[in-house]
Amino acid sequence: MTIDEKHQRLRDIIAGCGMLAVAFSGGVDSSFLLKTAYDVLGDRVLALTADSVFIPRAEIQSAEDFCRRYGIRQKLISIDVLSVFGVKENPPDRCYLCKRGIFERMIEVAAKEGISVIAEGSNLDDMSDYRPGMRAICELSVRSPLKEAGLNKAEIRELSRRMGLDTWDKPSMACLASRVPYGETLSKEKLQRVEQAEQLLHGLGIIQCRVRCHGTLARIEVPPEDFNRILDGSARQTIVDSFRQFGFSYVSLDIKGFRSGSMNETLHNKNSHA
Repeated sequence: MTIDEKHQRLRDIIAGCGMLAVAFSGGVDSSFLLKTAYDVLGDRVLALTADSVFIPRAEIQSAEDFCRRYGIRQKLISIDVLSVFGVKENPPDRCYLCKRGIFERMIEVAAKEGISVIAEGSNLDDMSDYRPGMRAICELSVRSPLKEAGLNKAEIRELSRRMGLDTWDKPSMACLASRVPYGETLSKEKLQRVEQAEQLLHGLGIIQCRVRCHGTLARIEVPPEDFNRILDGSARQTIVDSFRQFGFSYVSLDIKGFRSGSMNETLHNKNSHA
């Protein structure tokens, strides 16, 4: 099936929903799904954006800007994810517990709007990743139209580019909880520390990055081609000084480089990406 045939299949799937609420984070996948849904359904689509300490403020603002730009109706849903049973303890299935709590709330909000179908932005590539949150999606009968249409990440980026969406080349993003090792208790302070650290790196022009939080040690992951930007004398000092202000005692550079889901490597080693 060609990319255009998959896109049409997606439109047909969405049209069959009649009315649709889209779990919208502002990332590549959910932005493409939401805009396609709006093109098909118009005002019968509603964007639902979870607002929690797991999501950087810049991402919330980006999601709001996207909906405002295209005139898409949006509801922000404030969720205290750290109060969801089991989430604060950060077990390996934290994503399942969190996703279940978030989608249960979204289902409630959508129902009040007369919408019975909820969709989220998982794509075909996510099938091979460690994503315990997918279990919650299945249990709650949340639709995954991009996956149903057979679209992968590269195809979604290409179709987004054709549609003129400025999210087409946006770096991948995962919730801030994915920066903390499983078993290490999550707190608002830790998550804010990570958010500040990553914002600093973005300000230095390093867009694709993760700051993993191991207690008071920060482990920076960037693509190998950006290593010199981190190790440059002035930048390095700025990073060290700022990270200490944020609450980190030690700062390290992971020489393996950036990779999604590096916290899952311990799961693979024990016997599996964010």
